[in-house]
Amino acid sequence: MCGIAGILKAEGAEQGELRAKLEELAAALKHRGPDDRGTWISPNGMVGLAHVRLAILDLSPAGHQPMQTPDGALHITFNGEIYNFRELRSDLARDGVSFRTNTDTEVLLRLYERDGTAMLAKLRGMFAFAIWDERQQCCFLARDPMGIKPLYYTMRGDSLAFASEVRALQIAGLAGRDLDAAALMSYFQMGTVQEPQTLLTDVHCLNAGNYLLWKKGRLAKRCYWRVKFQPNEIEQEQAVADVRNALLDSVRAHFVSDVPVGIFLSGGIDSTALVALAKHVGHDNIATFSIGVDDEALDESSVARRTAQHFGTRHSNLTLNADLGQQLFSRYLQAMDQPTIDGLNTYAVSSFARENGMKVVLSGLGGDEMFAGYRSFDVVPRLHAMARAVHQVPLAGDLAGWALERNPYSFKLRRIGSLLRSEGSIKDAYRSFRSTFSLYAARLMTAQYLHCSPGDLPAQEEESFPHMDSRDAVSTCEITLYMRNQLLRDSDVMSMAHGLELRVPLVDRVFFEQIARVPAKLRLRAGKQMLLDAVPEIPEWVRHQTKRGFVFPFEKWLNHDWGVAFTDAGRKLPFSNPSWYMRWAVVALDHWRERHGVN
Repeated sequence: MCGIAGILKAEGAEQGELRAKLEELAAALKHRGPDDRGTWISPNGMVGLAHVRLAILDLSPAGHQPMQTPDGALHITFNGEIYNFRELRSDLARDGVSFRTNTDTEVLLRLYERDGTAMLAKLRGMFAFAIWDERQQCCFLARDPMGIKPLYYTMRGDSLAFASEVRALQIAGLAGRDLDAAALMSYFQMGTVQEPQTLLTDVHCLNAGNYLLWKKGRLAKRCYWRVKFQPNEIEQEQAVADVRNALLDSVRAHFVSDVPVGIFLSGGIDSTALVALAKHVGHDNIATFSIGVDDEALDESSVARRTAQHFGTRHSNLTLNADLGQQLFSRYLQAMDQPTIDGLNTYAVSSFARENGMKVVLSGLGGDEMFAGYRSFDVVPRLHAMARAVHQVPLAGDLAGWALERNPYSFKLRRIGSLLRSEGSIKDAYRSFRSTFSLYAARLMTAQYLHCSPGDLPAQEEESFPHMDSRDAVSTCEITLYMRNQLLRDSDVMSMAHGLELRVPLVDRVFFEQIARVPAKLRLRAGKQMLLDAVPEIPEWVRHQTKRGFVFPFEKWLNHDWGVAFTDAGRKLPFSNPSWYMRWAVVALDHWRERHGVN
C-alpha cells in the first residue's frame, strides 16, 4: 500500500520545475508510505511520476518505485495489493518472462507488457496505478473494480495531474479553489461526495472499475467492470456451501503478505467471521484490535474480548471517553482528505493498531452490504412502494412532498417529502432512508455556501438501475452509493493516515462474482442469516446480540462535552432540532474549506 501521483504534459516541462512539483506531491502523501520515496521524469519532461511506499511485499529496496521494465519502455507507480500476483507471475514465467523482484508491482508491469489494458480482467486485489508506455507515448491509469483504492485527477489544457488524495493536488497547487455545486449538494444529502465528483470543480475521482488513457493531451475514460447481480436458481444447502467456499477463498487471498496481518474485531458478525475463517485456513497467531467506549449501551469491547479469548487471538482494546475522543477528533480533521460525516472510528482503531506494531489489518467492512445487515433492506422497498402508490394520484406527490420538505422539526419527514417529489425510484427511496439532509435542505445549504438562490442550482442527475430484485437493488445502492463513496473512501484515508494497510476480504471482485450468483431470497435473509449459516463457528453470544459495530456515543459527547464548534454549526442549519451528523457535516466542511482556502 502506498501513495501515487504524477504529472503529464503534452508539450513537456522544464525538468527542475517538474521535479519540484513531484516532490510537493510526494511530501503531501508521505503518511501513506513512510518506508520509501521516489520520483521519475522522462528525458523530454513530458511525464513525471511520484511514489511513497509502505513495504508489504518484498521488503527489500528492490521494491522501490516508480519501477521500470529492463528496457525502460514502461514505468509504473502503483498503490494497492494484487493478491493473485504469484499465480500471474507463474503464468508470465511460463511465457519466458524473468523477474528481478518478488513484488506484485513488477508483475503488473510485465502483465501490461504482454496483455495491455486487457490485464485488468486478470487482477484480484485493490489498486490504483499509472503505467507510462514510452513506445506508445501513452499513460494508462486504472482503479480496482470495487473502488477500494482512490485515484483523483485534474485536466488543465493538455496537462493531466493525478494523486491518491485530493489534498496532494491542492497542496501542490494543481487544483483550483472553487466548490462544485452538484458535489456540494451530494455532500449535504449523503454525508460524502459521490464519485466521479469531488468538492472541487476541476478535480475528479476515477470511477471504480474504470480506466483512463492519456495520449498527447487527450483523455479517454472507459468502464471495464461494474456491480451486477446474476442469480442462479440453486438450493439453500448448495448456496451456503458456495458462500462458505467463497469466504474461505477470499480470506486466504487477503493474507498474502511479507509482514504480519491483524484483524479489527468489533464483536459483531462480520469481523468475528473473519477471525473464525482465518483460524480455519491455518492462521493461529492473529493479533486483533478493538475500540471500547464509556457508554454501556454502545460498548462492544467485552463481546470482542470474549470472542478473542474463544479463538485464542492476541487481543488489544482501547477505551475512549469524551476527552480522548475530542483529541482524536482534532487529529481526524487534520487527516481528512475530503469532508465526511464518518471515519473517526476507523481513524481511532487504525492509530491503535499502528501503535501496536501492525502494518496490515483486515476489516469486516462489506458484510452488511452483501448479506443484508442494514434496515435498508426492509425499509427501502416499503418506501419505494409507498412513493409509487402516492404517485398514482395526480399531484399528490408534489403537494404532500412540498409540505413535508418544509417541516421545521422532523428531518425524517423532510426526507420523505423529498422522496414524494422525486420520481420515486429505488435509488430515490434509498436516498430518503440513508441521507443526512433531505434534497430540499441540501439545496438550501448549498445555496447558502455558494451565495446563490436554490433555484440557480443544477438538477440532480440520475442513472437508473436495470430491472432486478428489489433487495438486490438495495444491495447495489449500499455497495455503489454508501460503501464505495463513504465507508471505503474513509477507511482508505483514515488507515493510511497512520501508514496502515486496511484490507477488506468481503469487498473483493472474485468474492462478489461468486456470491452474486446466489439469489436474493437466500443471500439476503434477515439478520445476515446466510453469513451465519456459512460460518457456523461464530459463537452464540455474537449471533444473538443486537447489531452495533464500532459505534461511538457521538450525540452525548457533542451535546455535553465538545461544545462551541458544533453549537455554532447548528446556527447555520435551516431547520431546528438538527441531528448530530448534520452539525458534523458543517464542522467538517468548514474546517476543510478553511484549511485549503476553498471558496
